[in-house]
Amino acid sequence: MPTLVMKFGGTSVANLDRIARAAKRVAVEVANGYDVIVIVSAMSGKTNELVGWVNDTSQFYDAREYDAIVSSGENVTAGLMALRLQEMDIPARSWQGWQVPVMTTSTHSSARIEDIPTENINAKFGEGMKVAVVAGFQGLSPEGRITTLGRGGSDTTAVAFAAAFGAERCDIYTDVDGVYTTDPRIANKARKLDKIAFEEMLELASLGAKVLQTRSVELAMRYKVRLRVLSSFEEPSDSAGTLVCDEEEIMESNVVVSVAYSRDEAKMTLISVADRPGIAAAIFGPLSDAGVNVDMIVQNISEEGRTDMTFSCPTDQVKRAEKAMQAAKDSGEINYHDLVADEGVAKVSVVGIGMRSHTGVAATMFRVLSAEGVNIKVITTSEIKISVLIDRKYMELAVQALHDAFELEKAG
Repeated sequence: MPTLVMKFGGTSVANLDRIARAAKRVAVEVANGYDVIVIVSAMSGKTNELVGWVNDTSQFYDAREYDAIVSSGENVTAGLMALRLQEMDIPARSWQGWQVPVMTTSTHSSARIEDIPTENINAKFGEGMKVAVVAGFQGLSPEGRITTLGRGGSDTTAVAFAAAFGAERCDIYTDVDGVYTTDPRIANKARKLDKIAFEEMLELASLGAKVLQTRSVELAMRYKVRLRVLSSFEEPSDSAGTLVCDEEEIMESNVVVSVAYSRDEAKMTLISVADRPGIAAAIFGPLSDAGVNVDMIVQNISEEGRTDMTFSCPTDQVKRAEKAMQAAKDSGEINYHDLVADEGVAKVSVVGIGMRSHTGVAATMFRVLSAEGVNIKVITTSEIKISVLIDRKYMELAVQALHDAFELEKAG
């Protein structure tokens, strides 16, 4: 039988009624002749509750016990989904990560999947099981301990299973009905995309779009897993959702396909740093060691052997960055006059694989922002994206203006 992977996020399994609704979708695919692997998240809000219990119990907790606790939410969902399917006379059973087993690294709370042996589940399919309901987000370390994959890890679990089992497709059910040209809550002209290339989706995920976890898109691109993002709250149809696929599957699209934004950004500037070989390593090495996720980096022109170094990071990592830079200064690794943090900024980006072969995107973007009176603080580019850092109060205005300027409401 061909295999299909279906993943249901927390909002899609938030209560027994929604689990029953999801089970009906699974039943349809079983009737279509598929062996189905269902990946489930914990019920909406459950993981946050479990994390809160851990923090309330122990300030400096054992990461191994943290994983044992926070992974339990998925076990409950998997068991309830299997029971619901059994009540519908569909042969189903639940699987925890260690039973598959989903083999991971030993990095607790952010482990990476290393291997998913298919023998155990395939053996059960051979015995008549039609649905394997697998607890997402969790795995097994080489030491035999439960691990978790980090927030959004169930998406990664689903794509990894699709790759391991050679699934025909991986359907990600969530609370949105696909990938849009921008956030519909900001731009009422936002349009749902029928298809989007892996590379574009990867950029959008890394730029703040919450639809898919970045690592899941990386895996899908590497193993050519066809992903479909669709809503569990709408009736299924052949045209439902957005297909994330190879660039070759998309005949024509707009030069820019989407405008993304990240609200919680901070701009940090080291003022008057010695401009010498190795200074960048001396700055960004300690930031990396401190777990600061640096994104945009700009170095000013050097004057009299001194320069300014600007970078962006999430607002919740500002204190960590300040501490790391102060420690580096105290140890003599770097010498700077001051560190200035601006936590009132946002990142706005335009993304599209068509930018590889078309000119003028940057010029249009900068002209539109200028016309709206939006000052650009930092600019970074890649082959298929342009990102700018601007004052947060102008973020929604910028997103709307760029969406209109590139006519994203029109299909390519």
